[in-house]
Amino acid sequence: MTDDQHPPSLDDLDARLRKARERETPSAKAGRYHRLPQSPLGVAWRIGTELVAAMIVGVGGGLLFDRWLGTAPWGLVVMFFLGAAAGVLNVYRSVTGLGYAPGYRRTHREDHDRPHGDGQ
Repeated sequence: MTDDQHPPSLDDLDARLRKARERETPSAKAGRYHRLPQSPLGVAWRIGTELVAAMIVGVGGGLLFDRWLGTAPWGLVVMFFLGAAAGVLNVYRSVTGLGYAPGYRRTHREDHDRPHGDGQ
């Protein structure tokens, strides 16, 4: 930009944002922060994957920890339980939708204000 050209004002930006928001469809506005519905099979695969991945990481880390420090089987036992706890926590978060959008936390009112029958 040269000195004689000024950046657009914040009022102009605000007007453009309002126009863009008005063009949104009602369904896009209602479900802006909610996940798209998943099929039951998709949810089952996600839950299974979350649990198995956490267990693999926990048991693998325990085995490496034991080999490194020579503390067999205590590292494996501790990391097994930590992996199981992490897997259950991941499943809970994925099912309830916690942590889906960074910096956003659904309120109890938002969960009850959305229209019924939208599959969410």
